[in-house]
Amino acid sequence: MKAILMTAAGNADVLQLREIAKPELPSPHHLRVKLAAAGVNPIDTKLRANPVYHPDKLPAILGCDGAGIVAETGGAVTRFKPGDAVYFCNGGLGGNLGDEPGCYAEYTVLHEDYCAAKPANLSLEDSAALPLALITAWEALVERANLQAGQTVLIHAAAGGVGHVAVQLAHHLGANIAATVGDEKKLGLAHGLGAEKIIEYREQDFVQETLDWTGGKGADVVFDTVGGETFLRSLNAVRVGGKLVTLLSTPLALADTQLARLRNLSLCYELMLTPQVMNLHDERVRQRKILEAGARLVEAGRLGVLVSHKLPLGQAALAHRMIEAGGMIGKIVLTIDDRALAAPCEGCGT
Repeated sequence: MKAILMTAAGNADVLQLREIAKPELPSPHHLRVKLAAAGVNPIDTKLRANPVYHPDKLPAILGCDGAGIVAETGGAVTRFKPGDAVYFCNGGLGGNLGDEPGCYAEYTVLHEDYCAAKPANLSLEDSAALPLALITAWEALVERANLQAGQTVLIHAAAGGVGHVAVQLAHHLGANIAATVGDEKKLGLAHGLGAEKIIEYREQDFVQETLDWTGGKGADVVFDTVGGETFLRSLNAVRVGGKLVTLLSTPLALADTQLARLRNLSLCYELMLTPQVMNLHDERVRQRKILEAGARLVEAGRLGVLVSHKLPLGQAALAHRMIEAGGMIGKIVLTIDDRALAAPCEGCGT
């Protein structure tokens, strides 16, 4: 099969299209899936540059997000059959080809318990863009922040991959939403997804705008998808006793922790990869149930995913460069088309 191999740690040029053997089913509970598309996420670019989880296991296939058709099932599989359309977040953390492979390939394998039926009204390509963003937003807002109807929430980078899903989920939960965006084009998107207060962070002070919006109290919940200075400034945008959930490591100095303590803030971290990194089977099953709940929301018209770019698998390096350039709206997916893969790929090692 064709696959994009990460041949070494480095820049996007280390991603090479190669011919390798199809992955074998590692247990009777595994599925082999013929992939239609792979979602591309910022974590992919970070693991390519610095493979922190498996630094000595290369080459590797990146890509956590995938969607496709079940091609083969192990003898103990009961949840799926060949021909079923599925989506999932699995593998792709940089382990060698004998570990859980990623989704930048024609085929992948995964345990049946980590796989969900894709939304019936969403294409396979669009379904591949959803899993990591959906699980991240769900865990942050529902499980970490316990966001409730009528509460106020500030969502940073609301037009990004996780942000635009988080806005829709917060709207579904009945929250009042403020959102930061970078320009007018993103402003319209965030408003259309359900945000009532839009803050152009390059032109406006998001802390003051949030305070004004909440009558000086601050938001009940702030969801930080940016980190760094944005996280630190957000300490003043949360109400006393509120919750600040972040996806990033936090550069907290003593004065920052004292401020958080003075305001009785709950600081919550969200890393949806933890169950996979720590091999927590029950937690991975819980995440699959999030995908099932998300599929129901998509089918009910309450949730969607914005795919801004669809690139062929051989252009994985370009997809990584686009993400690293910043300013992305929505998601990028790599499409896996037999005809396209049969043709030589200029600049990708074949």
